Amino acid sequence: MTSRLPALRMAAIPAFALVMAACPFFLNAYWIELLNNVGLYAILGLSLNIILGHAGLFHMGHAAFYAVGAYATAILNTMYGVPVLWLMPLAGLLAGAFALAVARPIIHLRGDYLLIVTIGIVEIVRIALVNNVFSITGGANGIFGIDRPFLFGFKIAKPMHFFYLIWGFAAATIFLLSRLENSRFGRALRYIKEDEVAAEGSGIDVARYKLAAFAIGAVWAGMTGTIYAAKMTTIAPESFSFAESVVLFSIVILGGAGSIPGVLLGAFLLIGLPEFFRGLEEYRMLVFGAAMILMMIFRNQGLLPPGPKHYDIPARPAGGHQ
Repeated sequence: MTSRLPALRMAAIPAFALVMAACPFFLNAYWIELLNNVGLYAILGLSLNIILGHAGLFHMGHAAFYAVGAYATAILNTMYGVPVLWLMPLAGLLAGAFALAVARPIIHLRGDYLLIVTIGIVEIVRIALVNNVFSITGGANGIFGIDRPFLFGFKIAKPMHFFYLIWGFAAATIFLLSRLENSRFGRALRYIKEDEVAAEGSGIDVARYKLAAFAIGAVWAGMTGTIYAAKMTTIAPESFSFAESVVLFSIVILGGAGSIPGVLLGAFLLIGLPEFFRGLEEYRMLVFGAAMILMMIFRNQGLLPPGPKHYDIPARPAGGHQ
């Protein structure tokens, strides 16, 4: 049975892709928009998974990097007319640079101490945006009039259009992060997560790898902020509050830290599932919260935790040193 699991997972990937690709033809605009939101949170969860799931860094300020990307896009588009999709790489780089700047002084912190500091970072960013820092963020009202994106001359405006943009970016993210996970870099992050002291003793530059994890996660969050700004055409500080960071943190923990399928499942459950119980609005969050507590007690590794990793070690040549 165990030997069949990799084959089943490989077969599930194209099946999932085909189902998702067909969804817009069978769903109305409301449900497509819901899937768009699930897709955005899935990408953000995957970007946080690099920091939290692979490197094991307790980071609850991810909404700050999301905000940097969204606001960079909004400011440059509304003030200078730069096309939105052209700004995706720049927004990612700015978010990554911001992550490096704020993470460098705190990278030596661990556990709850790092968690508390990252909470402070996201609140500082939100307050700065509310106070209209440099007189370009629009204050509490935010920024309006962001252009719709164009892709090869085609205007992306309808929920169906954004569905393929968001989930296409999600597919690219899954592919690239799965490659990263199985690379030397990914193995080093996993080693740091399991035993930081042993990793450092074996020659791994722990601080450098942690900073790289922060930067990569922030770059992806920043680029996702570009898509969010284009989709909404208006952004405000309250869209990037501490509560957003809590949701992202919960998506990774619920699905299984370090697991790409787990993060996708967590996004569907936390963002999509509550909509099915909208008729029980008074009780749905109570029930959902109780379910989260029970799951953390009885299955704290998440719903789809990452499986054990197996690496092929080349055999020593005959007569070699032991």
